[in-house]
Amino acid sequence: MASYNTLVFAGGQIHDYKSAGPAIMDALSECDDLTLTYVEEDLDVLVAPNLDAYDLIVFYYTVGEISDQQKNGLLNWVASGKGYVGIHSAADSFRTCPEYRAMVGGHFVTHPKYRDYQVSVVDEGHAITDGLTEFMVRDEQYILDYDLRNHVLCSALHKGAAMPVAWTKSWGDGRVFYLALGHDGDACGHQTFRTLLQRGACWAAQPVEA
Repeated sequence: MASYNTLVFAGGQIHDYKSAGPAIMDALSECDDLTLTYVEEDLDVLVAPNLDAYDLIVFYYTVGEISDQQKNGLLNWVASGKGYVGIHSAADSFRTCPEYRAMVGGHFVTHPKYRDYQVSVVDEGHAITDGLTEFMVRDEQYILDYDLRNHVLCSALHKGAAMPVAWTKSWGDGRVFYLALGHDGDACGHQTFRTLLQRGACWAAQPVEA
């Protein structure tokens, strides 16, 4: 079985990364093919060649500023054939960096209040969503401006229109999985969130040719 060195990165403002980060680590610890390292707040871990030891980064961060060295380190590393998983506010990081937003595949616009809502599975045939159907969450729904070329896996209604909840895309030779769920530790503990995160991480970590 392949083993993928995985960096779980948590930090930033607004969101409670102190509860979400450990919940994400707990979910990913159930994946036998991921070897986990956990880092909080230090964005210099993104500067080349600091990511070279990893196959995958799982990113939970909000707003903040990214330097050119950090941005180039991350984006070039993913494009070289690595994996990126963005969770929730990863789509609201580095608002002044269009290149980062392009890699993620979209960015946060607004959100309704934290509430219960239904998520639908759009593509039931993908490895990440295989066997899943509609499910309920208690979370903060993100309304996103997103690239229509993204491969949407899950969506939820907002004012009568479907808004993506999970998608995949490529960045160079790398794989990107974005999951809009996971506002806080409780939301990250939801069983279907954990399943999507685990499968999405394993999918993103694999080389594209696999």
